[in-house]
Amino acid sequence: MKVIDLTQMISNDMPVFPGTAPARLEAANTIEKDHFRETMFHITSHTGTHMDAPSHLFEEGTMLDELPAEQFVGKALVIDCRDLKAGDIIGMERVEAVGELADQADFLLFNTGWDVNWDKADYFGDYPVVSMEICQYALESGKKGLGFDTIGIDPVSDMLLPRHRKLLGNRDIVIIENLTNLDKIGGGLFTFVALPLKYKDADGAPTRAVAILED
Repeated sequence: MKVIDLTQMISNDMPVFPGTAPARLEAANTIEKDHFRETMFHITSHTGTHMDAPSHLFEEGTMLDELPAEQFVGKALVIDCRDLKAGDIIGMERVEAVGELADQADFLLFNTGWDVNWDKADYFGDYPVVSMEICQYALESGKKGLGFDTIGIDPVSDMLLPRHRKLLGNRDIVIIENLTNLDKIGGGLFTFVALPLKYKDADGAPTRAVAILED
């Protein structure tokens, strides 16, 4: 068994969505002073590698803590989109190209290669985004979630968030953003585990995401 970490590191200098308060990690207790170490976290629920719940955008939407644990585990497939340029649309032909594997997957993860820009201003640039047709396919085929190595499923400049709204407004499905290392997985089905922080009335949460590959 091989486990690949798909999670970005949380740190004080990490990128956050424009307008969001930056992450702040502070020493709450130290070994020198208190004989034990604790860290105080000041982060929003959509910091770093994280998961969006329907309640992120909809007043009556399902909270993450209301979803069963099995929502966060399943078979996944990486769709390779690294040949696309900034601003390109990831079309349904990408999904059709992998055939039945896409239909068998609970999660589709889109590898645009954009995570190489994580510590650069380009991370907030014009990254590729999926088409509305892919969103419709995800809803109709009963996917548990879609995942991305970008800061959002919608363009960073589109505050109407049409892809978020189409997915989260129609079914209990999750969106995982700011993934990394999708290039290390390959083209077959694998076990995907994305466990969000469990807290009351969660509209989203930082998430530890891993791929489990069988030998």
